[in-house]
Amino acid sequence: MLSGRAYNGGMIPDWQLPPGVDRGLWDYLHAADMVAGYDGQTRASPLAAADVAFCEATFPTPGRLVDLGCGTGRLCARFAAKGYDCVGVDLSDEMLAKARENAPAVTWVKANLVDLSELPAGSFDYAACLFSTLGMVRGAENRATVVANAFRLLRPGGRFVLHAHNRYFRGLGRGRVWGQRWKTWLGRADAGDITMSQAYGGAPLTLHHFTRRGVVRLLGGAGFAVREVRAVGADGAPATGARVYGWLVLAERAS
Repeated sequence: MLSGRAYNGGMIPDWQLPPGVDRGLWDYLHAADMVAGYDGQTRASPLAAADVAFCEATFPTPGRLVDLGCGTGRLCARFAAKGYDCVGVDLSDEMLAKARENAPAVTWVKANLVDLSELPAGSFDYAACLFSTLGMVRGAENRATVVANAFRLLRPGGRFVLHAHNRYFRGLGRGRVWGQRWKTWLGRADAGDITMSQAYGGAPLTLHHFTRRGVVRLLGGAGFAVREVRAVGADGAPATGARVYGWLVLAERAS
């Protein structure tokens, strides 16, 4: 259930789309070709390896872990094998079906990250929202709600890992980067939103890219204390300046 309503795959009117979801994201979540190749893509991605390694370093002892936007379950499968009690949350039936194949013992929940009311407060030791997941959520208010939900789900002292993309990464192209700098300086509501065509068809997909300061502010606004911000390049290695593809951020809910 999502906000009291069930959302099934396939075409639905725009006005029925869940909060924080636009047509491009809906089409992406239900693209069978994307799901079929997703595991292979993440296995080959150095960034996917980097964020899992970061979680392994910062979630040191077995406990309850929730993966917000779990996809086909790469994080939960890894940690469940280590003895963690894992819950994976995603909006895509197709992704969750593959996740159940990958890790049958994990608890998989279909839900919109903007509404996680079915999960009890203070019930997890660790939470993660990896790769571009938070950036896929449309609207600053909805993204803030996702982060607030992560805070609510954690016990005091619980840890949250967020992976956010850099809006000034040089790989986006000089024109697009300068456009983002201008929009950010002007305080435009669409600053950070970058739209691109999808490889799997469907409407164009918009991803929100962040600034380092914006990520820290977003987490702090939800009540988190930021403990570490690690800048990484597209190859998953430490990076500086315009080579920074994004940040792996460790935040903690204070005791």
